[in-house]
Amino acid sequence: MKTVLVTGCAGGLGTALCAGFRAAGYRVIGTDCVRTVSNCDGFVEVDLLAACSHPDLFQKAVSLLRDQIPDHELAALVNNAAIQLLGHTEDVTFADWEKSVAVNLTAPLFLTQALLPELERGNGTVINIGSVHARATKPRFVAYATTKAALVGLTRAIAVDLGPRVRVIAVNPSAIDTPMLRAGFESRPEALTTLASMHPIQRIATPEEITKVVVFFASTDARFSTGTAIDIDGGILSRLHDPD
Repeated sequence: MKTVLVTGCAGGLGTALCAGFRAAGYRVIGTDCVRTVSNCDGFVEVDLLAACSHPDLFQKAVSLLRDQIPDHELAALVNNAAIQLLGHTEDVTFADWEKSVAVNLTAPLFLTQALLPELERGNGTVINIGSVHARATKPRFVAYATTKAALVGLTRAIAVDLGPRVRVIAVNPSAIDTPMLRAGFESRPEALTTLASMHPIQRIATPEEITKVVVFFASTDARFSTGTAIDIDGGILSRLHDPD
């Protein structure tokens, strides 16, 4: 049975990713900073922010993860965990910036590096969950948009560097219908309706739709794809928002 490691497995997209990979026949190992075993065959509690600030903690986490990987073969690493700290340029703090870089950029790089032997043995694929903010953004997303753009650059660089050894793909979703997103619009449901209408497809994505794309690109059916970024955006990146 193929094994996949999904970071940020407790969130709305993470939960769907775990369920989707299990349905596709994978053994799913999940990590998150909160304990959960939902939709996972194995779970390791990892605070990526803390781990990326302390190399000893990071190595301990990697060791625990390796113990969960049967035959030391990893078919896919899905770097899904992310942090979104909002603030205008003049409001971004050193702490906000360092947290954003650690979780959104440092963790994907060094997890890929640490698990490279397992990925090579499993003819594996690294899927980095990016964002449409890598290409088009809005006010207050300075730290998040920058790290997601850098994640796409990292995807290309690692794919070129590793060549045929391990494939590396970025998947860039637009808004996804998760509990976290809905909580952010709880006091202004009309804004959520407006957000949906800004997509030419006239709605936001479901976690399951993003999951199906990720599972496909992790599979051998996509074995000629590497170093690319796939925008799953309902057409929003193709649309100008100028007045009619």
